[in-house]
Amino acid sequence: MKKVLYLFAALVLLTGCSCTANMGNTPTKKVEEYLNKYQTNDDDVLTDLDEVLTNDISLTDAERSNYSDFMKTHYRDMQYEIKDETIDGDSATVNAEITVRSYADAVNEANDYRLNHADEFDSENTFANYRLDRLKEVTDTETYTITFHLTKDNEEWKIDDLSDDDLRKISGLYGVTDVNAINDGADTTTDDGKTDNNDNGIVGDAIDDISDGIQDTADDIVDGVDDTNKNN
Repeated sequence: MKKVLYLFAALVLLTGCSCTANMGNTPTKKVEEYLNKYQTNDDDVLTDLDEVLTNDISLTDAERSNYSDFMKTHYRDMQYEIKDETIDGDSATVNAEITVRSYADAVNEANDYRLNHADEFDSENTFANYRLDRLKEVTDTETYTITFHLTKDNEEWKIDDLSDDDLRKISGLYGVTDVNAINDGADTTTDDGKTDNNDNGIVGDAIDDISDGIQDTADDIVDGVDDTNKNN
């Protein structure tokens, strides 16, 4: 499965006595570790981000670098606050309030522009660059409450899979119009009669890659956090 970029922060390694390590094994701590990894562009996050961008053959090397820098900044700038924790046996919920820049309007407007101005984009003037420029202009933020569900497994709390909507909230893409429908309607035709999809860019096909793959990354990161806590 595709992996992706939604990345969480440098885990502060727990050292000292076992009681200190155990302090990290609470639902709230697990959610904090998860969200912190986004903010600090953890190595696991950057590895998956690089993999996604490398696999997107529609991007040039320069575009990959630019989108990578953009996403890193987005996650570093995310703010969060843990609101409450509820534990019921081996199940728990943690409500966290996150504040991120909201790109939905910019993405939707860029996609609409492409539908009506497809002839403006080519290999030199790509839609990927056009849409990234629109995203960089975004300053408005949105605050969302995400309810994290956790399950205790072998005495370790683990975060359950997040919904696609929650993942899109973290990435600032909540409210984006269906990208596949837009891309299907906006494909251009080259002079040789072939369909040209090269201007979809990461916020086109790769937005879906991100939504599909981020949970894989989240699972890997949570597993890594669990292993770290066990070893300290």
